[in-house]
Amino acid sequence: MSQEIAVVGSADFTTGFRLAGVRRFENVQEDEKADELDGAVETVLDDDGVGIVVMADDDVSHLSRGVRQRVETSVEPVVVTIGSGTGGSGLREQIKRAIGIDLMEDE
Repeated sequence: MSQEIAVVGSADFTTGFRLAGVRRFENVQEDEKADELDGAVETVLDDDGVGIVVMADDDVSHLSRGVRQRVETSVEPVVVTIGSGTGGSGLREQIKRAIGIDLMEDE
């Protein structure tokens, strides 16, 4: 069973997670983001030991179409994005994808 959390993004983004104890991370240089991000994301998605991938919401827009689709539909590992674009409905969809059911029924 996948247990490890992986973080993908700039050094500034990954540093806080590393200080909190996350050992699996992929740093992507800010000026080479378009070139490196796809490879870094695919590396952690293909790692059987990774159960959760954390990345900045803004970084998703830098992914190629194929990798972005894989991120958006991945069930294991679950990809969680953090940032300005992750609102209530975005988080709700991530939780639904992670556990398979919608815990918050519409009223």
